[in-house]
Amino acid sequence: MKKITLGVSLALISFVARTQNVMTPELLWKLGRVSPETVSPEGNLIYRVTYYDMDANKGESNLYSVPIHGGTETQLTKTTGTEYNVVSAPNGKMGFLYNGDYWEANWDGTSAKQITKTGDFTNWKFSPDGRYVMYTKDVKVAYTWQDRHPDLPKADAHLADDLMYRHWDTWEDGNYSHLFVASYYDGVLTDDRDIMQGEPFDCPLAPDGGPEDFVWAGNGEGVFYSCKKLSGKQDAISTNTNIYYYSIGTGKTQNMTTDLRGYDLQPQVSPKGIYLAWLNMAREGFEADRQTLMISDPFTGKRWNITKDWDETVESFRWSDDGKKIYFIANARGTMQLFEITLNDDLSQVSQSDIRQITQGMFDVDGIVDQAGTEMICTKMDMNHASEIVRVDLQSRVVFTVTTVNANAYAGIKLCRIDEVWVNTTDNKKMLTWVIYPPDFDPNKKYPALLYCQGGPQGHLSQFYSFRWNFQLMAANGYIVIAPCRRGVTGFGQPWQEEISTDWGGQAIRDYLSAVDSISKWKVVDKNRIGCVGASYGGYSAYMLEGLGNGRFKTFIAHCGTFNLESWYNTTEEIWFSNWDMGGPWWNDPKPKSYTESNPLSYVNNWKTPMMIIEGELDYRVPYTQGLEAFQILQLKGIKSRLLVIHDQGHWILKPQDGLLWQREFYRWLKETL
Repeated sequence: MKKITLGVSLALISFVARTQNVMTPELLWKLGRVSPETVSPEGNLIYRVTYYDMDANKGESNLYSVPIHGGTETQLTKTTGTEYNVVSAPNGKMGFLYNGDYWEANWDGTSAKQITKTGDFTNWKFSPDGRYVMYTKDVKVAYTWQDRHPDLPKADAHLADDLMYRHWDTWEDGNYSHLFVASYYDGVLTDDRDIMQGEPFDCPLAPDGGPEDFVWAGNGEGVFYSCKKLSGKQDAISTNTNIYYYSIGTGKTQNMTTDLRGYDLQPQVSPKGIYLAWLNMAREGFEADRQTLMISDPFTGKRWNITKDWDETVESFRWSDDGKKIYFIANARGTMQLFEITLNDDLSQVSQSDIRQITQGMFDVDGIVDQAGTEMICTKMDMNHASEIVRVDLQSRVVFTVTTVNANAYAGIKLCRIDEVWVNTTDNKKMLTWVIYPPDFDPNKKYPALLYCQGGPQGHLSQFYSFRWNFQLMAANGYIVIAPCRRGVTGFGQPWQEEISTDWGGQAIRDYLSAVDSISKWKVVDKNRIGCVGASYGGYSAYMLEGLGNGRFKTFIAHCGTFNLESWYNTTEEIWFSNWDMGGPWWNDPKPKSYTESNPLSYVNNWKTPMMIIEGELDYRVPYTQGLEAFQILQLKGIKSRLLVIHDQGHWILKPQDGLLWQREFYRWLKETL
């Protein structure tokens, strides 16, 4: 293994790993988190590594470089803060963003120079000919109560006249992320213009969009971008996101997908600038619809859906360098893999037979970085290893390691055995269930088990490596983890995924019970010590299984789960989601069955098992009051229960000390009750 010089953080990881032999919460938070950036003109991979400082309660990121075919890793930046968004500048230098400004340096990190001094850039892309740059930054668009009452600077309030007054973890404050274009020459920006001036909309898309939401047209004379140009109640009930084209010459904007009513995302232009590709969901309001790959000729208006006959979702994609293929990532029966689709000269003739799976194995290819000749640079993870960067030979399909940031840490601990188990469901279907064993697994012993309930409710349960819901850490605490790919999980065809809509408490819950009933018969599982844990829909599942489990479980942990579907509908922000998955509002006549048959509140008379509830106070998707309702009922019924509310976190727990607190209390509860 090559020597990696990453300073004190890696040395500390190596020391900690040598002094223990299983994963712990403390070691998990010391791992480096790898984020790819680009491939340099010299063929070096540029990537970012973030380490978390528990005392400072924040992360520190720096840029690194390594030859993609092997060699010595080099740290390029050492300044406090985060350098990111690496691009190739028109003058051949390495451009990047740091502290909201654009900087340039040599590709070895030397001679770094600050180019702009505004401190408010969030994304940055040069046009193909280097004459223009586009960037994003927040601008004040909407009039707020602070503008109306400037004499009340100490007042602290929110004021709303319409819906979408808050989203995910942020209240609406009149500021929106806008896309700008400017002429660029020798480090000087001129003629900068806000191409969304006055519009109360975001690009990138809120809350988690990024640079994939906008791209230069092939000739550099315009910009394609994805945006949801809806406000108020329409914004709250619709997923209608469109692809727009802005012409620099005319200053006009054109909607390229007016007739498409669902999500339209991630526009990408073919290498010769002839075609535009993007991801599309057909049905408005269904955020988990099958995502297909669309191609159009922007000049003629012709359009082709090239994966319309393929019964899986395209997660992300990239044109090949020659424009003859598109590489993409999709779920393949419990794993995420790299695929390619060959494009015929007649795009109307592209079919499922033109799709080829390139990678195969018990791992996730979770990101495409860049093409380097006959190889694709990607990111890869599995349940035993955090994401690292690899190169995939597109012909032989062999996967080669490029970065080994956390190799020392994993070399010092014992890894988990992971089995792929197929369980019979109550409706006579086969369901993949991942089983993860403790590192020192002894087939002659009995172990307590944890049923892991996936969130979503639609989404993939694959070989992912989470820094919170970490299977390796669960197993290292002595539990056999049971993780079923129940109804709603992607990778097993669209019908399997869609069966959970309007039936949250039906077949998906029976799938969980099928997995537990089957695996609890194993001689290594102590069926008297089975716990149930999950977040979001997984937290909802814990509430439902407490009511319907008939004593199968000894303890529960519910994180940010929906408990009372009626009050949740009244307070969640993305109404399109609750409308689709619940079957409409609870006051409809007739009342949708979701609010009775699938409502955990309806089954609290059966509750008798200890339960821990965890909430983020800034969670606006599943407001934390859902957990307060459940905890109050548990307490009044005299059931052992615990409530953890983290004040400055939302649906995710992102800050280091909050995350470590979460994990320590998670395992303390399990030790007490399981």
